[in-house]
Amino acid sequence: MPAATKLDHPTLPLVKERFGQVKFMATEFRGQTSLVVPENSLHEVARFLRDDPNCRYNFLSDLAGVDYLEYPAEQPARFAVVYNLCSFQFERRLRLKVYLNPSIDTTGIEPDPTLFVDSVTDLWPGAEWMEREVFDMFGIRFRNHPDLRRILLWKDFPAHPLRKDYPLRGRGERERYQKLSRDVS
Repeated sequence: MPAATKLDHPTLPLVKERFGQVKFMATEFRGQTSLVVPENSLHEVARFLRDDPNCRYNFLSDLAGVDYLEYPAEQPARFAVVYNLCSFQFERRLRLKVYLNPSIDTTGIEPDPTLFVDSVTDLWPGAEWMEREVFDMFGIRFRNHPDLRRILLWKDFPAHPLRKDYPLRGRGERERYQKLSRDVS
C-alpha cells in the first residue's frame, strides 16, 4: 500500500483552522480535491468558503446526488450530495461532499428522516433547480429550500429513479401512465 500523501490544496488549512472542532476527510483524485463535510456542518462550511476573503468560492458550478449501493470500493454511506465550487478570484476548484445513510427502506416515497441536508440556495441561488433534481431523482430533501418539489417527474411519482435499487425497466409506471391522443392534447 502506498504511503499517504499530503494534500496541498491551499483552502484545506483555512478550513481546518476555522473549524478545528469538526472532523473532515479530504481526498485528491486526478488533481481534484474533495472535502468531506459532516451533514450538520455543511451550511456553515459552505458559507465560510463563499465569504472568507482567502477562499471566495463564489460560484457553485454543479450539485449532484450519488448512490453508492453496490459500489466496488467501500464508502462511508449509501448516498452523497456533491457540491463543485469555483473561486474565480484565486482560480481554484473544490468539491464538497456530504454522506447520508438511509434509516428506513428506501424504495418508497415517504421521507427518510436521515436523508436531509441544509439547502445552499441562500448562498448560491443557482442551487435551487439542482437541489430539486437531487430531491426528485434520489429522495434527498433540502431543509429551507424555497420550493422543494419534483422537477422532472410528476408530483405523485412513487419512487426516485436514480437510486440503484430502482429497476431499470421501472415498476410499471409506463404501462399505467394515461396516454393522450393528438386529438385530445
